[in-house]
Amino acid sequence: METTYATNEPTRAEVDALTGPAVIEFGTNWCGWCRGAQPLIAGALQAQPGVRHLKVEDGAGRPLGRSFRVKLWPTLVFLKDGQEVARVTRPANQAELADALAKIA
Repeated sequence: METTYATNEPTRAEVDALTGPAVIEFGTNWCGWCRGAQPLIAGALQAQPGVRHLKVEDGAGRPLGRSFRVKLWPTLVFLKDGQEVARVTRPANQAELADALAKIA
């Protein structure tokens, strides 16, 4: 699992064109909520090796996060064939992540 957020984000058109299951995780490397959620996210994704995981740095002026109306970090957007199916913000337990992953698997 990638441990840092990428500063070079895909375009919304590229995200919309994704095929199969994917999770976009919005956050920042310095965010305490983001760092605290990493063990939960890693555990949930480990059980779903076929799911693409993109970690995207978010913040003011970042168009991808704005297009998904991200307001808090971390926000995980669960996609199936480029369409949002579920969303988890500041995950509190693995069950809510597993439920969202089940919707795209």
